[in-house]
Amino acid sequence: MAQQETASGNIFDSKILKRIFVFVKPYIHLFYLLVFLIIFQGVITPVRPWLTQLTMDDYVAAGDKDGLVMMVGILIAVTAIQALIQFVQVYLSEWIGQHVIRDIRIKLYQHLTTMKTQFYDKTPIGRLVTRNISDVETLSSVFTEGLASIVGDLLQLVFILGIMLYTDWKLTLVSLSSIPLLFVATYIFKEKVKHSFNQVRAAVANLNSFVQEHITGMNIVQIFNSEDIEYEKFKKINKEHLRANLKSVLYYSVYFPVAEVIAAITTGMLVWYGGKGVLQEYTTLGTLIAFIMYISLFFRPIRMIADRFNTLQMGIVSADRILKLLDSKDQIQNTGTYQPEHLNGHVKFKNVWFAYEEENYVLKDISFEVKKGQNLALVGATGSGKSSIINLLSRFYEINKGHIEIDGIDIREYELSALRSKIGVVLQDVFLFSDTIMNNITLGRKDISREKVIQVAEWVGAREFIDRLPNGFDYNVMERGATLSVGQRQLISFVRAMVFDPAIIVLDEATSSVDSETEELIQNAIEKMMKGRTSIVIAHRLATIQKADKIIVLDKGEIKEVGTHEELLEHEGFYAQLYQMQYKELLV
Repeated sequence: MAQQETASGNIFDSKILKRIFVFVKPYIHLFYLLVFLIIFQGVITPVRPWLTQLTMDDYVAAGDKDGLVMMVGILIAVTAIQALIQFVQVYLSEWIGQHVIRDIRIKLYQHLTTMKTQFYDKTPIGRLVTRNISDVETLSSVFTEGLASIVGDLLQLVFILGIMLYTDWKLTLVSLSSIPLLFVATYIFKEKVKHSFNQVRAAVANLNSFVQEHITGMNIVQIFNSEDIEYEKFKKINKEHLRANLKSVLYYSVYFPVAEVIAAITTGMLVWYGGKGVLQEYTTLGTLIAFIMYISLFFRPIRMIADRFNTLQMGIVSADRILKLLDSKDQIQNTGTYQPEHLNGHVKFKNVWFAYEEENYVLKDISFEVKKGQNLALVGATGSGKSSIINLLSRFYEINKGHIEIDGIDIREYELSALRSKIGVVLQDVFLFSDTIMNNITLGRKDISREKVIQVAEWVGAREFIDRLPNGFDYNVMERGATLSVGQRQLISFVRAMVFDPAIIVLDEATSSVDSETEELIQNAIEKMMKGRTSIVIAHRLATIQKADKIIVLDKGEIKEVGTHEELLEHEGFYAQLYQMQYKELLV
């Protein structure tokens, strides 16, 4: 991970640049205007020194007051035009850059929403957040301080050098005498800053990772009284971040004064040589003044180019990471076209094999059938494959072998959103966004009315506690629903599942983490939800599934027993042993 974070890209990687500039196409006419302005800015920049030379030699020296007033007016007009062009150029480059990174960020987020659940199992969330936020922001430098600015600076240097040579080649040679020294200083600065940027990026990545992880797990830190230990760790990581940034600051604070000293030496040499020329009358005062202005204009872009090259390099690195993520193929293949208005809910697994990694199968030759309106319960120890079965039903993962059918049609033939909209899932770990209860239930769907949400909440049994909250359904539950109890979050998840009126209900350990009083309320809600619908229930508490039409006992990914509660107890196998163990715990 650290190596990836500190990689240095090739500035002129044509493949990456070509793919990035595809995002410029919607704004291509504005981009052409920007290129024109950059070229025009490069052409007009040397005009002011030339006009100054003309004013001094042709009007001031001749004592022509009217001509002097005219030239001053022209100088003011040229300066105003140059300022206006610079304003438009800077604003336009920023405008294009911001719109492009907005489009890239939207495309990247949209891409992430189509990825398989397995992709998120393997990829750290912090890395994905960095790609979507930090890397996209860094990429903006390619447009705001990148190629366009570098090309503009180079054009300005070419035009200035050309007019200097045309005006006086001897003064030009004197002016350029210290350029090799500036190039050496610039190269050293570029390499040092690139290295420090890499260190800063690595330090930021470590700092972000530590803070995110430890704030999320702060309760564990406090439970085990590890505040002082973690504080010392944070101080060490933060110190590395400080050291890396100070290195970068040091290089900047050294380079720019050095560049100014070199420019001052050049100016001094120019004044000495040009002054002799003026006194001996083989050059003019206007030419000398113009060359002093040329030197100032010539050194400025050279100083900036080194910094812009490093900034652009970081942008290319970020672009490479973003493009690699966009190129990832861990997407669910949504090739199905079947979109039924209603489902009966007849579920059938046929010889299903599934592995999260290669051939380490967690489900082995699973076959069962749940008819419309039936209630199937899945029982087994942790890791037996219960959650894997319900994940496969909604196509959160793809099976390796076999078939899964709903109403006699393979689930891969269903359009993905049509399939999932007919399956209501309630998980053990309820996730609520930092938003209102209403928005957590509808998830932003405009076709679900407030009246329907209230009606379903009352039907499920959740409205009573919601009405007691400040602002009721508009109450903000904060991050992950931290201000609500486990049971309240579970009831909200029931409402969220039922507002879509699913044909199939899936309950994954829905009552494993609540007290007995809340469990009774939830059980009443579950009975209402199951009525007339096909339901698949996972439960550790066997007392909650005794009324199931069919119970499947899983062990190490295989079906060991199938039957009703009474049948399985009579069989005296896996299920009977589990039941007796729980019964003994209740007696104790």
